[in-house]
Amino acid sequence: MYDIAREHLRTVRDLHRFAVSRFNTAELFYGHGTTEAWDEAAYLILATLKLPVDRLEPVFDAHLLPEEIAQVLDVIQERVVTRKPAAYLTKEAYLGEFKFYVDERVIVPRSFIAEILFNDGLEPYVEHPELVHRALDLCTGSACLAILMAHAFPDAAIDAIDLSPDALDVAEINVLEYGLGDRVDLLDSNLFEAIPDERYDLIISNPPYVDAHSVAELPPEYLHEPEMALGSGEDGLDITREILAQATKHLNPRGVLVVEIGHNRDELEAQFPTLPFVWLSTESGDGFVFLLTREMLVEAGL
Repeated sequence: MYDIAREHLRTVRDLHRFAVSRFNTAELFYGHGTTEAWDEAAYLILATLKLPVDRLEPVFDAHLLPEEIAQVLDVIQERVVTRKPAAYLTKEAYLGEFKFYVDERVIVPRSFIAEILFNDGLEPYVEHPELVHRALDLCTGSACLAILMAHAFPDAAIDAIDLSPDALDVAEINVLEYGLGDRVDLLDSNLFEAIPDERYDLIISNPPYVDAHSVAELPPEYLHEPEMALGSGEDGLDITREILAQATKHLNPRGVLVVEIGHNRDELEAQFPTLPFVWLSTESGDGFVFLLTREMLVEAGL
């Protein structure tokens, strides 16, 4: 089929129609930057052709060179055959207008915390950006959230921690690409182990939080991501519990902890009934990211 397509397809419109048909037939799973075949096809075609990824209409009827058609068809075929997320094929992922290098050493960037940082969602707990002098990103992966923090809090020095040396290699690429080598310090550590005496005005984390049952049922696309970046014990909360147990001693007075936990709100609240979780609002709902101050943690006995 792909050999026949090389002979007959001529325009971006042709390739887009072909890609959407192939993706739907293959029943691909989305969720790494797009949510449907139409958008996934548009992104892959535009990224492969080195065109702005948000401007399909102006080039829809553009005729392509044979080598360009071949490149696009190769990417379409690879997406269908391997079930790799599109970000691993293009080596890039976006959070808002921020672009990051990614490969299979890191999870594809996606975080409700990014939306919250874009929208000043930490107010009134962080009243002014300049009040954040030291910040920590736990489980940094590609360093995407550390980089967003650096832009949201321009006076902050940021530590970015991950247990995976491979992930930190990718993180370094992104930190240097944004010219933040003097502000973002990358550390190889199991959570707080490498920083026993450090304190911060803000700690954020998008840790692994998928429960064991859900890990066992993940679509093939997710199996290309590092396993350690997804699952966190039977109920998905092993790492979150450890963060809560240690956060108090690493927060300055009035310091803020922000953690993403996916769909685990009910289970988390049941396990910590004395904690007054503040659930931050996102476009998808208000039960995916919690905020606690140091004072809230202390009052709850943590």
